[in-house]
Amino acid sequence: MPDLEAQTYRKITSRIVPLFCICFLVAYIDRVNVGLAKLQMLGDLGWSETIYGFGSGLFFVGYILCEVPSNMLLQRVGARLWIARIMITWGIASGLTMFVTTPTEFYVLRFLLGVAEAGFMPGVLFYFSTWYPLRRRSRITALFMLGIPLSSVVGNPLSGWIMSRFQGVDQLAGWQWLFLIEALPSILLGIVVYLCLPKSIDAARWLTDAQKSLVRRNLDGDHHASSAAAVLDALRDARVWLLGAADGTILLGLYSIAFWLPSIIKKTGVSDPFQIGLLSAIPHIAGAAAMVLIGWHADRQRERRWHSALPMLFAIGFLAMGAFVTVYNYAGFRLMAPPYRLSQSELGLIFAVYVFGIAASSLAGWMADRAGRFTTLLCGICLAAAGVALTASPGLPLVILGIIALTIGFFATHSVASGWVGRLAVTHKGHAASLYLLAYYLGSSLAGSAGGWFWTHGGWNGVVLFTLSLLALALAAAIRIRQVSKHWAAAKGDPPCRT
Repeated sequence: MPDLEAQTYRKITSRIVPLFCICFLVAYIDRVNVGLAKLQMLGDLGWSETIYGFGSGLFFVGYILCEVPSNMLLQRVGARLWIARIMITWGIASGLTMFVTTPTEFYVLRFLLGVAEAGFMPGVLFYFSTWYPLRRRSRITALFMLGIPLSSVVGNPLSGWIMSRFQGVDQLAGWQWLFLIEALPSILLGIVVYLCLPKSIDAARWLTDAQKSLVRRNLDGDHHASSAAAVLDALRDARVWLLGAADGTILLGLYSIAFWLPSIIKKTGVSDPFQIGLLSAIPHIAGAAAMVLIGWHADRQRERRWHSALPMLFAIGFLAMGAFVTVYNYAGFRLMAPPYRLSQSELGLIFAVYVFGIAASSLAGWMADRAGRFTTLLCGICLAAAGVALTASPGLPLVILGIIALTIGFFATHSVASGWVGRLAVTHKGHAASLYLLAYYLGSSLAGSAGGWFWTHGGWNGVVLFTLSLLALALAAAIRIRQVSKHWAAAKGDPPCRT
């Protein structure tokens, strides 16, 4: 039986997962290729950054408004037909973007692209639930979602190459060819989905009767709730909204990178669209590897919550260290310039406030024992954010006070987060601690360096905005950890953890 089960799910996976992964890859490319098209599009049409940003965001308005209705229709007409419809209509909407000449046309098509694509990912996950039992779904979902990082690894260089190679061909701009060429795979794959995917287990001719019976038995143990009452119950559950808020902050960072990273790279002096596409792909290569590894390990351990909580702690280390180093890196340049004109020795005295961090670490441990880790972590992040905001003041005393507050808040955050890693990692504690330190120092090098771009292009206000954004994401990660650890007792074998 184990051999039959392994063979059966290998066959199912090979038949449906690669196709959906490619579909998701194509969908995400159509969703974010506007970030590279912008490099030529704005100049050709005479549009401002505001027009581009507003139009890009309208995609999500249409997506959000039609997400639930789309999934309700999916259950009524069937996953295969509805997913095929989604792909074909979003391909058409994306391709029509090549003809836009006014902001209104751009706004309408971005909104319609969101309407067309709404329900795709939940629809695919629903389709998976008709084939895979819950215990197998995490790794399958991770394989499917490889389409997100792979779309940037493959799509960004491809988009850059299209824009460079086809610029001026048949009197069309490179960005017009980009929308046309990258829309065609969506339409073709929609047809493939309809023709090749089985509607149900019974319709899968490539499964034997014994394999079909095995899949049904495995699914019988899962609970399925699809009634309208179940949907209303979910909407009334505060945890659903909390998870949605946490996911929203993740998507905020994801799409900020997708829509604006090509422009940031271009402003560093890289002008060739193909090279910009290659550089834009780099962050997503690590994401692809981590997504599969975490999904595989979660399935192997049959555990979900700590596999999301630990990466959140790693993210907090990265984000907090990035904010801290950014302020310390560029505060000196600000304070040596007018109106302050401080000397090196005076700067050294100001940065001696670093010593407050030593006391903050001990104080944070004492507070965590009495008030709980989450409360202490929350206070640390908020104090650091308040300190960053104070540095925007023109008065030197408030700037110094802000640096002190940032230092205390950062060390409190780091102290709690690093200690919490050891509590959440039931096994391989040393490995978990080393991963936290890796994220911590990556925050110093990567986020700290990125702060230089904001200093160059936005001055100190740009640095403040950047670091506050990092700390806002850290706060969202802390809230997600709270939601996870609060319900540790619901899973057998999870350790108690005071929050």
